[in-house]
Amino acid sequence: MEKENRRRIEEEKQNDTKVVTDSRSALFTLIILSSTLLAVMFSETMLLPAIPEIMRDFNIPYSTSAWIFSAYLIVAAVMTPIAGKLSDIYGSKKVLLTLLVLYVVGVVAGGFSNNITFLLASRVIQGLGMAAVPVAFSILRYSFPPEKLAMPVAVFSSAASGGSVVGLLVGASIIQNFGWHATFFAIAPLASIVTFVIARFVHSSDKPPQLETSEKNASGNRRAIRGRGSMIDIRGAIALSAAITSFLIALTFIENGDSFAENSTQIAGISFAASAASLTIFVFLEKRAEEPLINLRLLRHRVLLPSYIMMIVTGTTIFLMYPTIVQLVRSPQPVGFGGNAVDAAHIQLPFMVVFLVFSAATAFIISKLGKVKPTVFGGAISIAGAIGLLMFHSTGFLVSANLTIIAIGLALTTTTTWNLIVSSAPKEFMGISTGIGALLLSIGMAIGPALAGTYMQTFHTSIKGIAGSFPSPESYNMVFLTAAVLSAVSLASSLVLNRRLLKQEERVAQ
Repeated sequence: MEKENRRRIEEEKQNDTKVVTDSRSALFTLIILSSTLLAVMFSETMLLPAIPEIMRDFNIPYSTSAWIFSAYLIVAAVMTPIAGKLSDIYGSKKVLLTLLVLYVVGVVAGGFSNNITFLLASRVIQGLGMAAVPVAFSILRYSFPPEKLAMPVAVFSSAASGGSVVGLLVGASIIQNFGWHATFFAIAPLASIVTFVIARFVHSSDKPPQLETSEKNASGNRRAIRGRGSMIDIRGAIALSAAITSFLIALTFIENGDSFAENSTQIAGISFAASAASLTIFVFLEKRAEEPLINLRLLRHRVLLPSYIMMIVTGTTIFLMYPTIVQLVRSPQPVGFGGNAVDAAHIQLPFMVVFLVFSAATAFIISKLGKVKPTVFGGAISIAGAIGLLMFHSTGFLVSANLTIIAIGLALTTTTTWNLIVSSAPKEFMGISTGIGALLLSIGMAIGPALAGTYMQTFHTSIKGIAGSFPSPESYNMVFLTAAVLSAVSLASSLVLNRRLLKQEERVAQ
């Protein structure tokens, strides 16, 4: 009996040691993988203040400059679910490292851009690397138990905000002193270090399945069966990318009128029709695909559908604001503030910092208010901030103050929505659900700059004594009004979701 008790005590000590070791390993993995998102967002916000210089160097209009972000985000959107499938086949770590290497190649290529075509090509390659972010998130899912996912989700989201803060400040200084090409060369070493550290120290617990196995049927014969994730919906990916790209091309031709071509209106109409046709084909293909790019059944889920709507709306709002504030600050007076890259960074800095703080605090807020109510407050606060910007944006202080209010709302909505998507998806569809959320967020981010460019190209004015044209006050009013409308859509979705969950709880109680 004494030996048995001693053996049991020894086993308990070993189990306790294993729990502590696993916990430390998971936290270490979280820190390293969060640096992936930090590096990606660092590079993105670092480039933001450079848009006016790129427009001047390459002699391109606002609508074309929007493609610097849209091209990157379209590829990221389409690659996100494909990367998820590839990680199922080959393992998350291998896919993550491959995508990060591609990202580094794209970043270095961007530094050597001498025309807009080469720059956009480098951004497409960087977009392939952007798909590393949801793959990194999938590794986190295997590192933490489901009941403890809220904390790593909050930390992971905070890393994006942290990268945005640092990128905005450092990027503005680099652009001011060394030019915009140097922003790419500055991020390449950081991305390379992150890739090396992940390769050396991160261990993924997910195992790639066999692509094909066999089993005996009732008659004793063996039949081949496909392994999990063995098919990639390439046709669906092509149809989806065609739908998004055609839609944004149509916006570009509407923005530029006859400056692109004499029949710009007709081309825009054809592009819209092509977008609608591609979307129809995509839905048709997804319904019949054995392993679809997007599982359409999840779009009918009572919790996930409103969450997906909030995700795409939030992505659109964030990237609608980013380029708009840069143009407002850097346009000459009286249509802008007449500031430089550093001034633009300082005005946007409160937005980034507050977004970082509230993203980190959302896990605590969820524990106090529940998993839906923070999105309700987030939508209402975002509306207040957008209306504030619409009414008061004549000085840098007013813009920063209203951006701070919007940041609180968007941080609450974004982080809580991610938690809803992760925690509400059926267990067998958790990875797919996360991929859909990331895809829709990227689509929203791609639409945002194009929409801002549409307003700036449509409503523009000239200033006596200064060559060129600049966005007029009406363009900024339209952007801020659109942000308020999008926030209202987010609020409505959160109210619908809250009501559905309350009814669900009432049925369970009965």
